[in-house]
Amino acid sequence: MLNVKGHILNIQHFCTSDGPGIRTTVFLKGCPLHCAWCHNPETHNNGSELLFRAEKCSACGACVTACPKGAHQITEEGIHRFDRSLCESCGKCTEHCYTAALELAGKIMAVEEVLKDLLSDRVFYKTSNGGITLSGGEPTAQPNFTEALLTEAHKEGLHTALETAGVCSKDTLLRLLPHTDLFLLDWKISDDALHKKYTGVSNSAVLDTLATLDAHGKDVHLRCPLIPDVNTSEDHYNGIASLAARYTAIKQITLEPYHPLGIGKAEALGKKAPYQNRDFMDKNAVEDALAYIQQRASIPVVLGNE
Repeated sequence: MLNVKGHILNIQHFCTSDGPGIRTTVFLKGCPLHCAWCHNPETHNNGSELLFRAEKCSACGACVTACPKGAHQITEEGIHRFDRSLCESCGKCTEHCYTAALELAGKIMAVEEVLKDLLSDRVFYKTSNGGITLSGGEPTAQPNFTEALLTEAHKEGLHTALETAGVCSKDTLLRLLPHTDLFLLDWKISDDALHKKYTGVSNSAVLDTLATLDAHGKDVHLRCPLIPDVNTSEDHYNGIASLAARYTAIKQITLEPYHPLGIGKAEALGKKAPYQNRDFMDKNAVEDALAYIQQRASIPVVLGNE
């Protein structure tokens, strides 16, 4: 299993919002959902992608020389022109971009390589009752790699958590159950029609996943993004509380207030985010949502960060 390879976005150390204690979070590429407000649009595709932030570019021309396909040009006016149709996301230009205007999102890594990185933080896991978390994107979109990494982590005695949107086959879920100590399950919108509108899929698959986790006695933290004018309604808040009352597997509700950082990432990918709210969610609205749900739920409701 150590030779199984996956497409990794990045590995973040010393995370405190992706499960208990201090954790190292592995972000995988690929996702079956297309959430309008996505905070990590660079995880959508399975392959590597090049982000270009024009505001950081000094137009030095180093990328022009480095690119084997001629995707970069500097005009006579000193403007950097990037032709994505020529780009093969090889990343050679990023090696010469000293302003970090060019960034490659995604690389192939073997389980052995990732595990070595994770184990470097073992002392912090022990002292804080922490562990590792697989996130994304959607980890279940790379089932072989995810299963292999979770299995090897368990062999090392590490606590494992899996952040998932819950949209995967039951077969994949059952493969991951024995190797996952905690599921961080997204619950985005209680109304199914709105869920389809804003994510591209039905929430029925999420409910099926939750029912399976509950039947197998797995611990679940329900992670709920708060998106202004999309799901910040009492109906949705009541839906969250109702799920917590129905399924004993749910041990905690984590609210994740909207932030607009995904808009800039989408633009750096040459795309336009469908949801164009450029304001952080109002602090008072966040506190009101937390208080409303906590009054109706018998388990802890906390604030997290995405």
